Amino acid sequence: MATVLVRYIALETDRPPRPPTMFCASKHIFGRLALKAGPGATPPISARPSFFSPRTLRLLSQSRLFASVKDLYYSPSAASSPSPSSTEHVKIVEVGPRDGLQNEKTIVPLSTKISLIERLSRTGLSVIEAGSFVAPKWVPQMADSSSILAHLNKNPPQPSQHISYPFLVPNLKGLDAALSPTHPASEIAIFASASEGFSQRNLNCSIDESLARFAPVVSRALDAGVKVRGYVSMVIACPYSGPTPPAAVVDITRKLLDMGCYEVSLGDTTGVGNPHTVDVLIKALVEAGIPVDKLACHFHDTYGQAIVNCMVGLANGVRVFDSSVAGLGGCPYAKGATGNVATEDLVYFVGMNTGVDLERLSEVGAWISDTIGRKNNSKVGPALLAKRPEPKTNTNEGDDTAASS
Repeated sequence: MATVLVRYIALETDRPPRPPTMFCASKHIFGRLALKAGPGATPPISARPSFFSPRTLRLLSQSRLFASVKDLYYSPSAASSPSPSSTEHVKIVEVGPRDGLQNEKTIVPLSTKISLIERLSRTGLSVIEAGSFVAPKWVPQMADSSSILAHLNKNPPQPSQHISYPFLVPNLKGLDAALSPTHPASEIAIFASASEGFSQRNLNCSIDESLARFAPVVSRALDAGVKVRGYVSMVIACPYSGPTPPAAVVDITRKLLDMGCYEVSLGDTTGVGNPHTVDVLIKALVEAGIPVDKLACHFHDTYGQAIVNCMVGLANGVRVFDSSVAGLGGCPYAKGATGNVATEDLVYFVGMNTGVDLERLSEVGAWISDTIGRKNNSKVGPALLAKRPEPKTNTNEGDDTAASS
């Protein structure tokens, strides 16, 4: 790989840049971006993978993305620590009970949904998205969200004093359900699209119409003392409208924050994002004046890029990530979209303080996968549980069938 990379960079230095016929993340990140930068110093020894030559490392070090990742994982203060950024905190928003289950074709029993939320509540997670007040005819899996909200108010999981349970709300009717006098929600989420095509199919209205619809929802919620989080879907590309211009994401993100959303989650709904496109997007938002501490990242793993995209988010200063236990998920209006990044994999990966008990979380992932009969899409969870010693079985001393070599 290193030899190919060096040859590519050497060739690029002898000719002007030209549009690639097919996108290649490593080509853009480590080649084109590096060549645009000015001369830079050779990276420190701690940042040098042994299979890269000094010349390759010098060019890599001039890439803005590479420099951000290097600073994140190879800071001087981390030299003696196996976890370079362990003192920093990353907030994880668990979306399994809502985004994870909404696309399941077989209706998941209410008791299973409640048990999932209760089990997740004992893992150290601080935010667990619990349901959605959308029209049942469109998303029947979420038809029992009122019952879930009522249960959480009457029988809050322990410990629940530091856990938020947001519910997705598409309009004022949904808000009325979320603000039930007997069991009101303490936090809601609204969702807009950066793509006109997806907005029409998901919300049955244009982007501008959706924002006009959300304005009174946010206003009423804030007046009631309810926190509001915003989502922007299709931030990288849309199956109906094609690539999403970063400027469109900037515009909608700013409008949601101006409405009163305390945070906006950037959704790569179909999972087509890669390190280059994610890096360009986040930098565009920050350069437009959007505070990075108001941003969260929501990556689906359709193309296997979710974890590395989280790294790009971390390198750009994002410290809030949405994820789903066991990699549950999909989108009923985005054909081909698969699950979110698995929460187990994210906790293992970030190397920072999340407050989450990874072993307990892995147990929950194994349980829900088995209960609803689907594949566990986490890599870390099954691997961690497989390391447990086999339980000892009681055998009779004289039983010949118990003999083993």
